[in-house]
Amino acid sequence: MIERRHPNVLNLSEAPSRSQEKGSKFGFVGKNLGQATGATGIGCSWYEVLPGRAAFPSHYHCANEEALYVLEGEGTLCVGKDTVALHAGDYVTFPPGPAHTHKLTNTGAVPLRYLCMSTLKGGAEVVGYPDSNKIAAVGVPAGWRFPEPGWVRLIVRADTSSLDYYDGEDVG
Repeated sequence: MIERRHPNVLNLSEAPSRSQEKGSKFGFVGKNLGQATGATGIGCSWYEVLPGRAAFPSHYHCANEEALYVLEGEGTLCVGKDTVALHAGDYVTFPPGPAHTHKLTNTGAVPLRYLCMSTLKGGAEVVGYPDSNKIAAVGVPAGWRFPEPGWVRLIVRADTSSLDYYDGEDVG
């Protein structure tokens, strides 16, 4: 274990990593930098994505704003209805809402490495996935730290019929 210089200072080499892979189109190695340094209002993660893959499906946030900064490599960003080539040195913001649906795919020949930052508004977030017609809802307690379980984690089809607000309640 590497001794940290200060609780708010972290070198990328000191951060624990996690890997995720699904099929041949999605996968990444990620390091959560924000939580590891005690951040509570802004998140920051480092990602490495191999050629031909994306870290995440096309999505948008309803509460949190995101931004990314490309460190190395190149990719194709689908944002809203536009497709934009990205390369090292590019910075992009994604305000909340469906107009800023986004997905970054590594279209280069080497790993794509980037920082992803986000606001951390409260303990709740709803994320839309228009390509797969899903909605995710997440609720976590104050001070929550990944990978602890949250209070609520729900992913449903967006066209699932809604229940009446009082469904299942004793309405007398």
